[in-house]
Amino acid sequence: MAAQSRFRDDAVAVPDRQPVPGGPGAADDRHPVDERLPPLRMFTSGLQHVAAMYAGVVAPPMIVGPAVGLTAKETAFLMGASLFTAGIATLLQTLGFWRVGARLPFVNGVSFAGVTPMIAIGKDRGHEGITVVFGAIIVAGLLGFVLAPYFCRLVRFFPPVVTGTVITLIGLSLLPVAFNWSQGGNATADGYGSATNISMAAATLVIVLALRRLLRGFLQQIAILLGLVAGTLVAIPAGITDFGALKDAEPVGFPTPFHFGAPQFETAAVISMCIVMLVCMTESTADMLALGRIVGRPADERTIEGGLRADTLGSAVSPLFNGFMCSAFAQNIGLVAMTKVRSRFVVAAGGVILVVLGMVPVAASVIALVPLPVLGGAGIVLFGSVAASGIQTLATAALEKGENALIVAAAVGTGLIPIAAPDFYHAFPKDLLVVLDSGISTGCIVAIVLNLAFNHLGRKAGTAGEEPVAAGPVTAR
Repeated sequence: MAAQSRFRDDAVAVPDRQPVPGGPGAADDRHPVDERLPPLRMFTSGLQHVAAMYAGVVAPPMIVGPAVGLTAKETAFLMGASLFTAGIATLLQTLGFWRVGARLPFVNGVSFAGVTPMIAIGKDRGHEGITVVFGAIIVAGLLGFVLAPYFCRLVRFFPPVVTGTVITLIGLSLLPVAFNWSQGGNATADGYGSATNISMAAATLVIVLALRRLLRGFLQQIAILLGLVAGTLVAIPAGITDFGALKDAEPVGFPTPFHFGAPQFETAAVISMCIVMLVCMTESTADMLALGRIVGRPADERTIEGGLRADTLGSAVSPLFNGFMCSAFAQNIGLVAMTKVRSRFVVAAGGVILVVLGMVPVAASVIALVPLPVLGGAGIVLFGSVAASGIQTLATAALEKGENALIVAAAVGTGLIPIAAPDFYHAFPKDLLVVLDSGISTGCIVAIVLNLAFNHLGRKAGTAGEEPVAAGPVTAR
């Protein structure tokens, strides 16, 4: 296909010329990001994205619900609402409107960064606590929407030495999630870390790798989905597939607006969630830069502005339907890198599937049949692909010049602290832990600061160890 020859995986600039819609050569000149696949391929590829992110979407409400005092049924309602709102946020990102949306194959879901603050806000307060959480998220989302045009200007401080470091840290930070899933996902549950769980994760990993090696074309691209199906089937006789959720699920269950009551606004809660929003915006910026390089359409300021607006607008709207703060899902970047399917419409199809799952609990339960050890085995490949993409980016960062190697060393070392030593910052104030406990955030901040110190401050143009990469021209919307 001509488009694939013009837009390489490692492209660092978008084309100067945009095709005229419907004009001569328009189909050939269409970027792979804007490609519309056949319906069946669109659905299966979108379903693969949903399978990769499902556990990450439902995990925060599973943790927050019981912590604030909600019943099991109310927690299940939160999970459905989170799927529904993740679908809306993903559609905002991929399809967009006006200047909202990155228009990249960018998946949004519930942010883990807000779990600890939300528990602190609503602990043991039941419905009152959850409404205070929702009120704080609404304010934080609106604040982020206002700040997006200014925040996106930081893109010039993200050259390859920074983006490569952050992409690598994204992958390395996600790998422990895959390892936890491989053991069973819940350290207090019976069988956690058992030989059965780890064997199932290993079997799924081998199946995925074998399918990628043996299959060709479209089937190779959905190897992750096929591996998850095969792993789930193998897990049935092993006794780790739980059919309870499917048996108890209701056929229809729309997330009623303000199900738990009108949102309440408390100053301390609002401040806490605003800090979380800034952290999420930092991570989303890094994720968009990573995804832009992977799909061959580098994210410029306007793209990042649109992406941050979609993040923050999705977060502001989410509590209306009983959902939480939305942010980028880095694990799906690994799926894009691995499958080479770069169409944003594929991810939009995944967003539609999420909306349907949120309104049809019985359908969501079918996805939930995939055991966490099976998901963990596939996750090792997915998340490792993200780290590999980061290493590939670092290869273009001129590490032999100036102090770029030192920047990478310090940023990666700092970013690995929460992964290698989770209790390292236990004596610090809880508000700081929102940032410090995220290796992506701390590593990103260190990389940016050191890049400024070594490659910008006190240097004349052209004397830095590495010139910042231009964001590229604004693409047509």
